[in-house]
This record gives sequence, structure tokens and C-alpha cells, in this order.
Amino acid sequence: MTQSAAEDRHTITANGLSATVLALGAELCSLVSAHGEMLWQAGPAWPRHAPVLFPIVGRLAGDVLRHDGQEHRLTQHGFVRDRRFDWAERAIDRCILVLSDDAATRALYPFAFRFTLVFRISDGRLVVEYETLNTGEVTLPVNMGAHPAFIWPLAEGVAKEDHILTFAEAETAPVPALASGLLDGTRPSPIEGGVLKLSEQVFATDAVILTAPASRAVRFTAPGAPGIEMTWDGFPSFGIWMRPPGAFLCLEPWHGMASPKGWDGDFMDKPGIARLAPGERLRASYAVRVLDPA
Repeated sequence: MTQSAAEDRHTITANGLSATVLALGAELCSLVSAHGEMLWQAGPAWPRHAPVLFPIVGRLAGDVLRHDGQEHRLTQHGFVRDRRFDWAERAIDRCILVLSDDAATRALYPFAFRFTLVFRISDGRLVVEYETLNTGEVTLPVNMGAHPAFIWPLAEGVAKEDHILTFAEAETAPVPALASGLLDGTRPSPIEGGVLKLSEQVFATDAVILTAPASRAVRFTAPGAPGIEMTWDGFPSFGIWMRPPGAFLCLEPWHGMASPKGWDGDFMDKPGIARLAPGERLRASYAVRVLDPA
């Protein structure tokens, strides 16, 4: 049965900020402040806005999940971005969406779970809360992450190369290299101290990944343009990505990342996987504030 537009999406508003969330994929599709739309509007360069990553972040070798001698096809970033969530709550300043396992999900990922996202506006920030609950009787291996894409440039007439990311702490450690979406050694970080000078060339070899950043906050800014401040909690890793020539920049708190090249074992043993006992929950969150032009 076709759902109405009202059932497909919900807009929350408070403190001069509004956010629209889709039932499909529990995907944030709009973030509007006094300075206008700040979220990428799914243009030809990349057809998404802010996909939710679950139960993996990144790619498995051959897009195959192996567990207990069985193989399951699980493509990059998992399946929930293409699944319709149920609305658990729809209020003026918050909404809650829930997805539970069923026969279709178990064919891809043979585990029982309940995955919940809360979107709320508080103190002028959009806060997004993730929770995975193991509803089964065996250990649940899982990763989850965020993938919001913000407009880049942040204002008309501002060059992309005038934008920077400023982390709360120095981030000088080498970053993973990527080959066909899998981790493949390391390379020098393009971040100088706590600052990444942005250009499309930064992403010529794929994403910039901070495996264990010291920071829990970053600012995306340019002179004369509104900015984005993102903070996160419970996500131990952080990705930065864009697809040339797209006019967007993704800021991505992660719990987990792609498999290392050459690793092809049981999913329960995947590097960086969280293992939840029956009844155990994994929680994480991120928040976005729109900054006035400086």
C-alpha cells in the first residue's frame, strides 16, 4: 500500500531550526536555519542526503558477510538506508523511528535486533541519537554510523578552497588508505595540526578517515559564510568524504569501518565490530549547530 507524503516524512522545528526526516531509511533530508538550507539536496553527483549506516560501516570483502559457515550478501554501509522505518513518535520538536529484524533483513544479516533513531531539536542544535538493541538470544555483532552531507560551498560566491575543517584537538596521526573500499595500509594525514584545508583534491583517493580521533567536535567554516559545528559521543571513529564534482561535504561519526584488505573471516570477528550480549544496547549520538557567518 502506498503511503501518503505525510506518512513518508516528518518535520521538526524549534529554536529557529527545522529538520525533515524520511521514513525511508530514517534519513535526514533537510536542515534549515535562518541562513537557509544547509543539507545537500541529493543532486546527480550523489543521490542521497544523510544515509544511516547499519549494520556495517564501509565495505566487506566481496560484499559478503560470513557467519557460522554461511554466506550472506551485504553491500556497502548495510541495508537500513533502503528500508522503511516505523514512526514511534512524531512531535513538534522530536521524532523517533524504529526498525526491527524480519525475514528480509535476516537473509542479509542473520541476527535479531531493534534499531532506533531519535531526532530532536534542543538548544538550537539538531541532535540525532542511535540505539541498537540485541533482541535475540545470541551475541549480536554490529556497526552503525552517520553520513550527513552538507552543502559545499556554504554560501554562494565563496570558493570551495576557502573552506576549512577545524577539529577541537590536533589530529596528526596517519590515516587509512583505501583500495576498492577496503582499508589498505596508511598514508600521511592531510590534516595539519587540527585544520584540514578543503579542496576536491583531498578526496582524490576516497575518504579521509580518523580511526581514533582525539576530538569530539569539528567546525566546517569559510569567511563570510554560515558554518556547521558537529559534536559526537559514542562514535569512536570519524570519516570525511565527498564525490567530485559534488557540491557537498560529508561529516561522518562512525562506530566501525570497512574491513582491512585481506581480511575475510567470520563477521563476529571483524575488526572494530561491537558485540552485544542478549538484551544489551549500543548507544551513540551526534549534534549539529548552524553557526552565524564570521
